[in-house]
Amino acid sequence: MSGAVTGVGEFDEPGVGGALVGELRTVRILWRREMARFLRNRARLVMGLVAPLLFLFVLGNGIGSAGGDLGHYQAFLFPGTLLMVVQGPAVAVGTVIMWDRQSGFLRQMLVAPVRRGAILAGICLGGATTGALYALPVLALAALMGLPYHPRLLLVLAEITLLAFALTALGVSAAVCIRRPETFQIVSGLAMAPAVLLSGALFPVGGLPSWLGLAVTANPLSYGVAALRRTMPDPATGAVTPSWFHAGPEWWGWTPPVLLDLALVVVPSLLLLTLAARRFARID
Repeated sequence: MSGAVTGVGEFDEPGVGGALVGELRTVRILWRREMARFLRNRARLVMGLVAPLLFLFVLGNGIGSAGGDLGHYQAFLFPGTLLMVVQGPAVAVGTVIMWDRQSGFLRQMLVAPVRRGAILAGICLGGATTGALYALPVLALAALMGLPYHPRLLLVLAEITLLAFALTALGVSAAVCIRRPETFQIVSGLAMAPAVLLSGALFPVGGLPSWLGLAVTANPLSYGVAALRRTMPDPATGAVTPSWFHAGPEWWGWTPPVLLDLALVVVPSLLLLTLAARRFARID
């Protein structure tokens, strides 16, 4: 019997193979929905880039003008700016879930004969792709920051996509557990602001007081920023790159490699997403 699509995840293929096809198609439909939202709302793209670019050009130039090692500060700030760019779309995906609950669309998705994890996976993949698309125009400004165009920037884009997925998973997990959109906006704002500040995105993490260094080490976003910073090509200024430029969290004097940095961001987000899928199955 041929499969027929009647809604999100509604198929008539029998057996395990048909269920898998239905779930994959559900992921694709929800991914396309996020892409459609991205393409329709050009103003949101522009507004989402304003604040990070202000940090990059105003704060970066202002502090960098002090000279000395701080002359590298704008390039140092660049990975943190990429992180700030992708956090906006991640929070926006969570907000969409809140309004889907209010409108009743979420209930329609939940009656589809697919696993709740497939629904959340489609939403998170859409958020990750959106975040990468937000980061592309900023990444294109690398040369203005003194960073040469290099194939390593493609690795940076892949890392940004992983970070966008992790942040989207965090936003989705919070949206599944919080019922009121107003509460979600407050909680997400209060959670993201200190997480970004304590990630090493804006200042070097070496030499911090012990209590603040412990907070940076415990923050998963610190490892995402460190991975981006160590993957970036060195500034093409002709000067020696200062020792703090690639600094990141350390464990008793040992610096985790880039792959472990990324795992420390992605794995906790996958665990949160798994818990959210269980809560999502009982949502009312």
